[in-house]
Amino acid sequence: MQKTLETLQNLIVVAGHFGAGKTNFAVNLAKHFVRSGKAVTLVDLDIVNPYFRAADNKAELEALGVHCVVPDYANTNVDIPSLPPTVLGALEASVREPERVTILDVGGDNGAVALGMYNRFFREGGYELLYVVNKYRPLTEELDDAELILREIEWSGRLRATGIVHNSNLGEETAAEDITDAMPWADELSKKCGLPIVCTVADESLRGQLAGDDIFYITNATKQIF
Repeated sequence: MQKTLETLQNLIVVAGHFGAGKTNFAVNLAKHFVRSGKAVTLVDLDIVNPYFRAADNKAELEALGVHCVVPDYANTNVDIPSLPPTVLGALEASVREPERVTILDVGGDNGAVALGMYNRFFREGGYELLYVVNKYRPLTEELDDAELILREIEWSGRLRATGIVHNSNLGEETAAEDITDAMPWADELSKKCGLPIVCTVADESLRGQLAGDDIFYITNATKQIF
């Protein structure tokens, strides 16, 4: 069966190389599920990058009904790795409430190491590890490099990836053709890694300009730092 957003397990890890668009996807995924009537928890495991964090969207997400778990130092100028006890509580809740969607936004390649602390929760039940990838980012332009980063994430987190999120874009300059041109590359990566493409991400402004029923339209959730 083809893997889609609607067939995903309810415990979802979102990971990828720096700048791949993990947080943007994770925040929009949380909005997608809560708007469909599901109970949703978003856990910000970004212990590396102080600039693009799911925590920046906490107020908006909680207003929609998303339960947010964020690092102790998120939204401050202190960037010391810190994993609050509430992370453990969120994972325990995912076991008690199997119908709840729990999304973990894993920031940075090294951030995947934090997953090892909670490995038993993933081993005990079903999970998804979605690899977010952008063909146009440095170090992932070549298929071999993109696969290598995936394997490093798997090794660090002690989890196997279950799907690919194709998020090739050029930021605000992205045209529909940029995404379409990258689709063959994403298909080749899917074959190389032995993983299905769960969806192709595109900005809401491009709705109607792309073919396919697996397009996941999003709004920009990352703050401007310049």
